[in-house]
Amino acid sequence: MEDLFRSYWWLIFPLGWFVASGFSTLLNYRRQKDTLKLIQAYADKGQEPPAALLKVLERPIDADDDSWRTRRDGRPGDGSWFSVVLFGVMSAGFAYASWSDIYGAGEAFLIVAFVLGALCLASLVSALVGRRPGR
Repeated sequence: MEDLFRSYWWLIFPLGWFVASGFSTLLNYRRQKDTLKLIQAYADKGQEPPAALLKVLERPIDADDDSWRTRRDGRPGDGSWFSVVLFGVMSAGFAYASWSDIYGAGEAFLIVAFVLGALCLASLVSALVGRRPGR
Protein backbone atom coordinates (compact mmCIF):
# COMPACT_ATOMS: atom_id res chain seq x y z
CA MET A 1 0.00 0.00 0.00
CA GLU A 2 2.88 2.34 0.76
CA ASP A 3 4.29 1.77 -2.74
CA LEU A 4 0.94 2.77 -4.20
CA PHE A 5 1.11 6.22 -2.58
CA ARG A 6 4.80 6.61 -3.40
CA SER A 7 4.20 5.81 -7.08
CA TYR A 8 1.00 7.81 -7.57
CA TRP A 9 1.48 10.85 -5.31
CA TRP A 10 0.80 13.15 -8.25
CA LEU A 11 -2.83 12.03 -8.38
CA ILE A 12 -3.47 14.34 -5.43
CA PHE A 13 -3.41 17.32 -7.82
CA PRO A 14 -6.09 16.19 -10.32
CA LEU A 15 -8.24 14.92 -7.45
CA GLY A 16 -7.83 18.26 -5.66
CA TRP A 17 -8.85 20.07 -8.84
CA PHE A 18 -11.87 17.78 -9.16
CA VAL A 19 -12.99 18.50 -5.58
CA ALA A 20 -12.41 22.27 -5.96
CA SER A 21 -14.40 22.34 -9.22
CA GLY A 22 -17.26 20.47 -7.63
CA PHE A 23 -17.30 22.86 -4.68
CA SER A 24 -17.22 25.86 -7.02
CA THR A 25 -20.14 24.45 -8.99
CA LEU A 26 -22.09 23.90 -5.77
CA LEU A 27 -21.49 27.50 -4.69
CA ASN A 28 -22.57 28.82 -8.09
CA TYR A 29 -25.73 26.71 -7.93
CA ARG A 30 -26.56 28.06 -4.48
CA ARG A 31 -25.95 31.64 -5.71
CA GLN A 32 -28.41 31.14 -8.56
CA LYS A 33 -30.95 29.49 -6.26
CA ASP A 34 -30.73 32.29 -3.67
CA THR A 35 -31.09 34.90 -6.42
CA LEU A 36 -34.26 33.21 -7.66
CA LYS A 37 -35.65 33.15 -4.11
CA LEU A 38 -34.97 36.86 -3.77
CA ILE A 39 -36.67 37.59 -7.10
CA GLN A 40 -39.62 35.48 -5.97
CA ALA A 41 -39.86 37.60 -2.82
CA TYR A 42 -39.99 40.76 -4.95
CA ALA A 43 -42.67 39.16 -7.15
CA ASP A 44 -44.75 38.20 -4.10
CA LYS A 45 -44.67 41.83 -2.95
CA GLY A 46 -45.61 43.03 -6.43
CA GLN A 47 -42.38 44.99 -6.84
CA GLU A 48 -39.93 45.06 -9.70
CA PRO A 49 -36.59 43.48 -8.75
CA PRO A 50 -33.49 45.66 -9.19
CA ALA A 51 -31.66 45.40 -12.49
CA ALA A 52 -28.46 44.31 -10.76
CA LEU A 53 -30.30 41.33 -9.29
CA LEU A 54 -31.60 40.29 -12.70
CA LYS A 55 -28.11 40.67 -14.15
CA VAL A 56 -26.86 37.97 -11.77
CA LEU A 57 -29.11 35.48 -13.55
CA GLU A 58 -27.66 36.37 -16.96
CA ARG A 59 -24.34 34.83 -15.98
CA PRO A 60 -24.30 31.07 -16.60
CA ILE A 61 -24.35 28.88 -13.54
CA ASP A 62 -21.03 27.29 -14.46
CA ALA A 63 -19.23 30.55 -15.27
CA ASP A 64 -16.11 31.28 -13.28
CA ASP A 65 -15.57 34.55 -11.49
CA ASP A 66 -13.99 36.72 -14.17
CA SER A 67 -13.39 39.77 -11.99
CA TRP A 68 -9.61 39.21 -12.07
CA ARG A 69 -9.59 39.10 -15.88
CA THR A 70 -9.89 42.78 -16.65
CA ARG A 71 -7.90 44.86 -19.08
CA ARG A 72 -6.36 48.19 -18.19
CA ASP A 73 -9.26 50.02 -19.78
CA GLY A 74 -11.72 48.20 -17.52
CA ARG A 75 -13.18 45.92 -20.19
CA PRO A 76 -13.27 42.24 -19.35
CA GLY A 77 -10.51 40.09 -20.85
CA ASP A 78 -10.58 36.43 -21.79
CA GLY A 79 -7.06 35.43 -20.75
CA SER A 80 -6.01 34.37 -24.26
CA TRP A 81 -2.80 36.39 -24.25
CA PHE A 82 -1.85 34.93 -20.91
CA SER A 83 -2.30 31.46 -22.42
CA VAL A 84 -0.19 32.39 -25.44
CA VAL A 85 2.71 33.48 -23.23
CA LEU A 86 2.34 30.58 -20.79
CA PHE A 87 2.25 27.87 -23.45
CA GLY A 88 5.00 29.56 -25.46
CA VAL A 89 7.39 29.74 -22.52
CA MET A 90 6.62 26.18 -21.45
CA SER A 91 7.13 24.94 -25.01
CA ALA A 92 10.49 26.70 -25.18
CA GLY A 93 11.50 25.18 -21.85
CA PHE A 94 10.62 21.67 -22.92
CA ALA A 95 12.31 22.21 -26.30
CA TYR A 96 15.49 23.19 -24.44
CA ALA A 97 15.15 20.11 -22.22
CA SER A 98 14.81 17.99 -25.35
CA TRP A 99 17.81 19.63 -27.04
CA SER A 100 20.03 19.18 -23.98
CA ASP A 101 18.64 15.65 -23.38
CA ILE A 102 17.99 16.20 -19.69
CA TYR A 103 17.48 12.91 -17.82
CA GLY A 104 18.00 11.04 -21.08
CA ALA A 105 14.40 11.67 -22.11
CA GLY A 106 14.90 13.98 -25.09
CA GLU A 107 12.24 12.37 -27.25
CA ALA A 108 9.59 12.64 -24.54
CA PHE A 109 10.43 16.30 -23.94
CA LEU A 110 10.22 16.94 -27.68
CA ILE A 111 6.68 15.53 -27.80
CA VAL A 112 5.65 17.73 -24.87
CA ALA A 113 7.27 20.75 -26.56
CA PHE A 114 5.27 20.12 -29.75
CA VAL A 115 2.01 19.74 -27.84
CA LEU A 116 2.60 22.94 -25.87
CA GLY A 117 3.63 24.71 -29.07
CA ALA A 118 0.35 23.66 -30.68
CA LEU A 119 -1.55 24.96 -27.65
CA CYS A 120 0.38 28.23 -27.92
CA LEU A 121 -0.60 28.61 -31.57
CA ALA A 122 -4.23 27.75 -30.83
CA SER A 123 -4.29 30.35 -28.05
CA LEU A 124 -2.71 32.89 -30.39
CA VAL A 125 -5.39 32.31 -33.02
CA SER A 126 -8.06 32.55 -30.33
CA ALA A 127 -6.61 35.82 -29.05
CA LEU A 128 -6.39 37.33 -32.54
CA VAL A 129 -9.80 36.34 -33.92
CA GLY A 130 -11.69 35.71 -30.69
CA ARG A 131 -13.70 38.27 -28.79
CA ARG A 132 -13.56 41.65 -30.40
CA PRO A 133 -14.93 44.85 -28.88
CA GLY A 134 -18.52 45.44 -29.85
CA ARG A 135 -19.39 41.79 -30.45
